[in-house]
Amino acid sequence: MDLFNVYKRWNIEPVKGLGSTLWDKDGQEYLDLYGGHAVISVGHCHPKYVAAIKEQLEKLGFYSNAVQNGLQDTLAAKLGKISGYDSYHLFLCNSGAEANENALKLASFQTGRAKVLAFGGAFHGRTSGAVAATDNPKIRAPFNATSNVSFVPLGDLEAAEKELATESYAAVIIEGIQGVAGIQLPSDSFLQELRALCDRTGTMLVLDEIQSGCGRTGKFFAHQYAGVQADLITMAKGLAGGIPIGAVLISPAIQASYGLLGTTFGGNHIACAAAIAVLDIIEEEHLLAHAAKLGAYFESELKGDPALVEYRGRGLMIGLQVKPELIGLRDRLLFEKHIFTGASGKDVIRLLPALNLPEVGARQFVEAWKDLTR
Repeated sequence: MDLFNVYKRWNIEPVKGLGSTLWDKDGQEYLDLYGGHAVISVGHCHPKYVAAIKEQLEKLGFYSNAVQNGLQDTLAAKLGKISGYDSYHLFLCNSGAEANENALKLASFQTGRAKVLAFGGAFHGRTSGAVAATDNPKIRAPFNATSNVSFVPLGDLEAAEKELATESYAAVIIEGIQGVAGIQLPSDSFLQELRALCDRTGTMLVLDEIQSGCGRTGKFFAHQYAGVQADLITMAKGLAGGIPIGAVLISPAIQASYGLLGTTFGGNHIACAAAIAVLDIIEEEHLLAHAAKLGAYFESELKGDPALVEYRGRGLMIGLQVKPELIGLRDRLLFEKHIFTGASGKDVIRLLPALNLPEVGARQFVEAWKDLTR
């Protein structure tokens, strides 16, 4: 048997990591500014993170949600405190797509409505409901097609208002920052007006913070720059630093009932121990402030750079749209400078490093960038 070949992979196999450094099987060292797609939030093999997982695994690796799990309560309390959503409820699952599925289901239960409004460029996952709300027909099978999802352009308040005026929508789902679309930011005023529209029409506002949350932008959630509060917030990616987890933060106005949602592996002991360790590290090492500081450094060094069409981002969620003649720069960064980065399409390089990226790592990237683009 061989692998189902659905990934385009570089011929590089990392076998060791520490902080923001990776080593491949041949001993070559790399600077990791990709973080396994925004997952490695507190660096590779942080000693506190490793110790927490090891300690929990030596006690109990797994039991189902048929019994009490105090780690879930600890995680809920810590997440509420650090995010500012301490009055909300928490549902734990296994991935970002699953978090979005459950958030949209809750919105539908709560409102009694079926329709969902999403935005051009959106990416919410590959499971049935999540992919239906994703603006990419290439990954939507006929099985996933639904007339219950409509799309309007990101930032088009008039189009959103026209749709929501029908009062047939259970939810509006929007990313705090669109990642797959190339780091596209909804304006603060757009989020504020969207919140007001949802209030007027009885629609649930779902903030997908799967990639942009957990401190990546310098605030715990990207939408907090706009000063708005969501009804439902979805998380995954960096929350457990590489152990699969998904989470839905749920408004206290939404009531739970037995059997409403469910999962076998969600909120398991190892995932909770990992997420608790990540939140502790973020708090103890003041990583929100650090992410904001490094983000400001990258912006000051690269915004307006002659190699760029546009610099986009907040904190350590950065999109560098390069000029046409520099398409292929991501490969050069990897193979000539040994720096991992992300991408969106052919012309956007995405930086999604660990929140505790050292300043020397940020300078290393800027120097490599200027060397390759001058």
